[in-house]
Amino acid sequence: MGGLKVFAHGVNNHNHQLTKLGASRRFFIKTGLSACTLLALPAAYARKPKTSIKQPVKELSLLNLHTGERVKSIYWEKGRYIPSVLRDIEKILRDHRTGRTHAIDLRLLDILQLLSSRMGAKKEFQVVSGYRSPETNKMLALHNSGVAKQSLHMQGKAIDIRLPEFSLADLRKAALSLKVGGVGYYPDSNFIHLDTGHVRYW
Repeated sequence: MGGLKVFAHGVNNHNHQLTKLGASRRFFIKTGLSACTLLALPAAYARKPKTSIKQPVKELSLLNLHTGERVKSIYWEKGRYIPSVLRDIEKILRDHRTGRTHAIDLRLLDILQLLSSRMGAKKEFQVVSGYRSPETNKMLALHNSGVAKQSLHMQGKAIDIRLPEFSLADLRKAALSLKVGGVGYYPDSNFIHLDTGHVRYW
């Protein structure tokens, strides 16, 4: 009987220790989670964007010489392109002969923005030619040997521009310094050609 009492006492003692252990584990888990929460808060606040810091933007100013229409808008902000502004730019760069619009290569817009920034331009780009429909391009190619039959203008990947506050030669030089896409120089017609094709110049 004495052995049984000792065994029973051992069981009770073991159960008491398990109870204490369970309580300790629950306490550890509870306090541990609280500590983790406290440690996580500063990191969470650190990731929160500060409204006082101005987000980088991309802006373009364009004037269509054929229609007199112009746009001056931020087309990229907070890491994304703005669809409504892109539609406005597509309208400005439409084929003025047919009225047809086409999606403009975003890389072309970025080249223009980078060129404007590189030159410190204060005025708008004057657009001689943006998108061209196949019909318009075919008509121009018949009268001008300098117009490519498979022009990138038909894909919204090319533009002919001038920037009156700078000489055409300086505009060309700045465009070449970007080392992106194609750059054509047409001093007799007073514009340079830019496109998003492979790097080349003429």
